Amino acid sequence: MDAQSDSAEHQRPTGIHLDAAAVAHPAVGGSVAPMGRETVFDCQGLGVRYHGTRALRDVDLQIHSHAVTALIGPSGCGKSTFLRCLNRMNDLIPGAAVDGACLYHGENLYGPDIDAIEVRKRIGMVFQKPNPFPKSIYDNVAFGPRVLGMKDSLDDRVEQALRRAALWDEVKDRLKSGALGLSGGQQQRLCIARALAVEPDVILMDEPCSALDPISTAAIEDLMMTLKNDYTVVIVTHNMQQAARVADITAFFSVDQGETGPRTGVLIEVDATDRIFTKPANERTEAYVTGRFG
Repeated sequence: MDAQSDSAEHQRPTGIHLDAAAVAHPAVGGSVAPMGRETVFDCQGLGVRYHGTRALRDVDLQIHSHAVTALIGPSGCGKSTFLRCLNRMNDLIPGAAVDGACLYHGENLYGPDIDAIEVRKRIGMVFQKPNPFPKSIYDNVAFGPRVLGMKDSLDDRVEQALRRAALWDEVKDRLKSGALGLSGGQQQRLCIARALAVEPDVILMDEPCSALDPISTAAIEDLMMTLKNDYTVVIVTHNMQQAARVADITAFFSVDQGETGPRTGVLIEVDATDRIFTKPANERTEAYVTGRFG
């Protein structure tokens, strides 16, 4: 299977409008989309409540193709909550309710006719802690395609996913060995390969390096830089140096504390990463990136 030649076909969902070009982002910070990049997500007034309590409010944010977008901010500011909105993982949390709009290639992911399982096929997720199945390396990568009926050329599909996750050369001679025998960094790359095997459009990563050593972290960061050539990548990270190294666009979230109400996550600023870290437009962003807050 020629994964490179097939990538454009698999990344464009049928029946969903694609913008002709990326547009300037009008939200706080004056962010401008990378030139010529399509708008993959256009979130408008997006918010989340848990059991009626507001956790995240009024997020207006565009995310563009073939770029790494980093979400940074202090603990409890709604970064992971927002990330889970992008592939409807919040649907699986009891008491969660999403309001506003989350447009994916122009179509509202929360529309009444949208299949959440199809959403998660197109928009894959890699979690903070590696979570390989207690199966062989091969069966971990093949699991998604088998469930979804994508069984043609399965061996090639597994190999291509492992190659794209920069893991093939390390495991090609032990594909039938248990995945739990891999190192932590290898397990995380295996989870990335598992997400890639179903040919998604977007890869979401929720603090993918927080449990890894520096060498494994460097390998995952190098992989992110490679993956953006074929995918749209969105990461949550507490490591500001990591965001500065790998992200094209950075969005800073923080917390508003009302006098009587609970803490609520808000988007403060989104801009090109170098501007966020060297010349932010908002004083709260500057306080965070310089270590005076958070």
